Amino acid sequence: MRWLRHDLLAAFFGITIFVCSVTIFTYLHFASELAPKETLINHNDTGLKLFDTKNRPFFTFYDAKLKKQILLSDIPKVTQLAIIAAEDKNFYSHPGFSPLSIARAFFDNLQGKNLSYGASTITQQLVKNSLLNPRKEILRKYQEIILAQELERRYSKNQILEMYLNSVYFGEGSFGIEEAANTYFDKQASDLNLAQSAALASILPAPSRLSLLNGNLNEVKNRQRIVLERMVEQKFITVQQKDEALEENLEIKLHQNDLNNTAPHFAIMVRDELIRQYGEEVIARAGFKVKTTIDLDWQKYAENAVAKHVETLRVNRASNGAAVVLDPKTAEIKAMVGSKDWNNDIFGKVNIALSPRPPGSAFKPIVYIKAFEDSLITPATVLKDEPTTFANFDEDKFFASFPTRTAALASLAKDPNAFYKPVDFDRKFRGPVSVRRALANSLNIPSVAVLKKLGIEKALDSAKNLGITTLRNPADYGLSLVLGAGEVKLLELTNAYAVFANNGYRNNPTAVLEIINKRGDLIYRYEPDTRQVVNEKYAFLISSILSDNKTRAEVFGNTLNISRPAAVKTGTTEDFKDAWTIGYTPGLVVGVWVGNNYNEPMDGIAGSLGAAPIWKDLMEEFTKGTPQEEFKPPEGIIKIGPCGVDLTKVATPSATEYYVKSTEPEKGCIPVKPNPSPRPSPSASQKNIPL
Repeated sequence: MRWLRHDLLAAFFGITIFVCSVTIFTYLHFASELAPKETLINHNDTGLKLFDTKNRPFFTFYDAKLKKQILLSDIPKVTQLAIIAAEDKNFYSHPGFSPLSIARAFFDNLQGKNLSYGASTITQQLVKNSLLNPRKEILRKYQEIILAQELERRYSKNQILEMYLNSVYFGEGSFGIEEAANTYFDKQASDLNLAQSAALASILPAPSRLSLLNGNLNEVKNRQRIVLERMVEQKFITVQQKDEALEENLEIKLHQNDLNNTAPHFAIMVRDELIRQYGEEVIARAGFKVKTTIDLDWQKYAENAVAKHVETLRVNRASNGAAVVLDPKTAEIKAMVGSKDWNNDIFGKVNIALSPRPPGSAFKPIVYIKAFEDSLITPATVLKDEPTTFANFDEDKFFASFPTRTAALASLAKDPNAFYKPVDFDRKFRGPVSVRRALANSLNIPSVAVLKKLGIEKALDSAKNLGITTLRNPADYGLSLVLGAGEVKLLELTNAYAVFANNGYRNNPTAVLEIINKRGDLIYRYEPDTRQVVNEKYAFLISSILSDNKTRAEVFGNTLNISRPAAVKTGTTEDFKDAWTIGYTPGLVVGVWVGNNYNEPMDGIAGSLGAAPIWKDLMEEFTKGTPQEEFKPPEGIIKIGPCGVDLTKVATPSATEYYVKSTEPEKGCIPVKPNPSPRPSPSASQKNIPL
């Protein structure tokens, strides 16, 4: 037992020394910042500032609007009492912290319960918001209690309440009751009434989610009722006053948009991601200075290029455009245009770069690369470009699920989507074609045949592997998936092409390089999390085909050619609702979309006409003065000439082809396997999804 007493005594002394050390350190480190009281208040609202990759500032959020501190005597008593009722009902009686609340919070957290009353007093919140980090740790909570008691020793309760009301965060970049009154009700704090005071008090637990401008107003109204009921319980107001306040209609101020003009969609995307990571109050209070990935010169050029070209397409009933520019080696977003005009009241605020849209034939490489990986095809594999009706289901599984073939056929007769009969954009049939010719010229019928061999599930696996998050349930898609019937985001599809450009290595798109807070502390620094998701040999095959100007000339002529080798693919959706072009060199990827936000058809504008001119403009501008890079075949790729089939007529003019080693035909010959004869359909779909 002696050893046990010795260990307990040692543990007791160890804990005592630790607690005393933390107490002394906390006091020495922070005590000087507890006076004067203006120091506590001014530790707030420094806002969020965004800089480009060259450290040029271009956007701010949560910039303090008023920076006006007011006296407690200028704040209505009902406002003071509403805050006290909502946040700290024992404010005037506790010594800076509430042991009962802390104990209750501790046990409720152990049981996974939500607190109806916060464990932190108003004094503790003032300390936490002004001096300490927001992390919920036992050590930080102890420091909070130490400083709260010191604050109570130095200042009166009314002084503490005044400091709190001048610094607490009410959402929408508003620190303090004066800013909140102006932001939400367009008035001074001295003019707030009971209903407005209770509403402001109700949003304090979650200022972003409960914002009176952009939050959940039903939840705010419910919390307002709870605040008023607490005020009745504490005899701050009467039941009649509560009822009258609940009946009052809150007239919220409508704001003019005061956003900066440069890269607003990109800036909002960065802000929203920071909110998800850190919380709105933290990033506003901490004064984050964020070095982003965009280059302002590139951004402005891209914005002008999109706006200028879309304007020329007004006669063709196109109203909007978007563009994404990426570094394929790091997935850094160098420029992002979410719409051609942020100030357009109809569509300008929607960031099309992040909005799911059907990509048309720009989705085809996603399917082809998986078919390469699974050794279902090589670039020289011969496919048939001829009238073909495809079963839009797995025939073996389908017929096995019925007792008789007659019953199965009867079921098919009732399903108009059971069979799929695609046609090429120009409605021509070319007979036998190689995979290279089919993909380079965006032929639909051979592409559907490739997906039929591969299967929907594997195509979706390929999309997920390349970073596309919007395609999930295989049951939602048929064979038209390869022609772009699913919906993807421009940013994600552009980054999928970046994988091809980066030899099969993928990084997740990033917009932030570095974050520093107002104290100069480094909060975050981007480190690429590079993963190989595709073998470099198959990535090269895609790049080789998409950069083959000679083969592509059959359909596209020179409309997609630029002054250096570049891989490129267009996409157009049914009825010309969306026009896409995505292409790359080894050092740059650009994705462009043109169309109408609300799916109105354009007048005959395909990807090669609507989006390609913008793509070419951006590629030429952003590669200007840089070394020309080639798509070099990696180890394991061989190039041989064909035999058996005259590929000079059906494939590339060079009559040679690249193969992944061990997939080349025996003796250099290409075996031709005819497609299995599909079962006929009494009513085949005639959908046409063009280039």
